[in-house]
Parts: sequence; structure tokens; C-alpha cells
Amino acid sequence: MRVHLLIPLLLTSGCALDAGEGFAVLEPTVQARYAPTRDRDTGDGFQRLSSDFQVRLDNAALGVSHVELLGGAGTSGPTTFDPANPPPGYSLCHNGHCHRSDGALVDYEDIEAELNGGGSGASLVAALHVDGELDLVTSGPVAVECEPDCELPRTTLTRGVWEVTAVKLEGQLRDARVPARIPARAFRLMLEAAEGGDHEEATPLFTVTGDVDVPSDREHEPRVKLALSLTVPPSVFDAVDWSAVAVDADGVADLGDSRNTAAREAVLDALADLTPQAEVRREDR
Repeated sequence: MRVHLLIPLLLTSGCALDAGEGFAVLEPTVQARYAPTRDRDTGDGFQRLSSDFQVRLDNAALGVSHVELLGGAGTSGPTTFDPANPPPGYSLCHNGHCHRSDGALVDYEDIEAELNGGGSGASLVAALHVDGELDLVTSGPVAVECEPDCELPRTTLTRGVWEVTAVKLEGQLRDARVPARIPARAFRLMLEAAEGGDHEEATPLFTVTGDVDVPSDREHEPRVKLALSLTVPPSVFDAVDWSAVAVDADGVADLGDSRNTAAREAVLDALADLTPQAEVRREDR
């Protein structure tokens, strides 16, 4: 976790999240699901691939460490400081300055400069901790916690970056052609990112990034129900040449086998090309 990136943002936003109510409060959920399509349905749960092979996914999960929410005060244009509505961490604004929570007197111009973050580059605003597996077949939305807090400073969330640390796929494979190129068999892919050293988190297998649009200001309702979702379609298996996949001693097509690097990378590349979605509903506190 790159926690150190949070500190500059909090300082430049002029906001201490525990000094009062933030501009918005997140209520986030995260979900990943496998989504068979009607046009690929061949019966018995199997989905047709572009190669004329058919797969049925019986057990599947993605391990996600966290989702990084990126944004910044500069991402939606300049922010105007309102002395009648000082940001968290400031109070008693009068005569051209405000009282900061640490006792300092700060000029209006300095507070406005802090709110605008000194640039338009996106920074880490909050991390949503999943720290586990999301079942692609059976699970629904999972409520997650925010670091450092679900109360946001003045900013605009623009992107969500999912860090995927495990892939677990198990199912059945068959050939639709006659004669069949290979007999029907089970397949699997079980991968986990290697643990980092010195209390560092594991480097993700891959990341996926999707747009998020959450202004955190006084102009929008402050309660934000943010539903993040990642849909995995059967097309992630389209690029695999199943007839070339080696099987183990039990006849299982194990994509984690060192002999099946091309097939494994084809699936991982397809997963990494997916785009998460974000649904936002806003309410009063």
C-alpha cells in the first residue's frame, strides 16, 4: 500500500478529516461477477468461444487487495474558497484570515491555493480495502472500509484502480467441432501474487482502471453511495488455443503450468483489459 501518497494530498487540501465533517462521505461497495451472455449460451452452463471451444466456469474468484480512488482539487477546475463555508480544519473566518485547527491564522488566499492542490494531476484520495477474494459466481456487493477515512476533503474523484492479487478459475472445457480436436476435460488457473517483504503488500498480478465521477464539495449532496463493479465475460477465454494447452497427470488443463505460459498470459491480458464500472447515488446526510 502506498500510504505515503495520502499525506501530501491531505496537507495540500488544507483538510484534517478528523477536524469535522468532510465535504462528502463515501459508503462504498465492491463487486466482481462472471457474466455469461445469451448469444454464447450452448446449454448446460457452457459458453461458446470464438475458437469454437466451449467453457463452463464452475468456481471463480478474483483476489483484490484494495481499490485506489484517485482525484484532486484541480481535476474539475479552480476551487473558490468561501469564508462562510470554511473547509474542515478551519473555523472563525474573518478579516481576511481563518483560524486553523492547530491555532495558526491562515490568509484566505493561502487556503484557496491549498484547496486547488497546486496542479491538475490526480493523486490518491482514499483506498478501499477489500483484502480478500471476490467470488465471481455467487457473491454480491461487499461493503468495504476507506483509508484514511470515508469522509472526503474538497476534491473530485475521477478514477478507481483495482489491484488484483489473485486469480482462481475452475471449470469444464469441450470442443464444439466434429471431430473434436481434444476430449472434454477440466481446466483451471490458480495464481497468487508473491508476498512482499518488510511488511510491503504483494505486487498485484495486474490492475484495472475505471472512471469515477464524485465531486466532493458544498454544491452536491454529501452522502455518496458508491457501487464499484467489475464484470468478467466469457470472452476472456477467446484468445486461448485450447488444443495446444498441456494437461497434467490427471488430464486437467492447468493454465498455471509452466508449459502453458501463452494460454495463461492470454487470459491475464484479457482480464487486465476489462474496465470497472462505478454507480453513484447521492443523498443528504
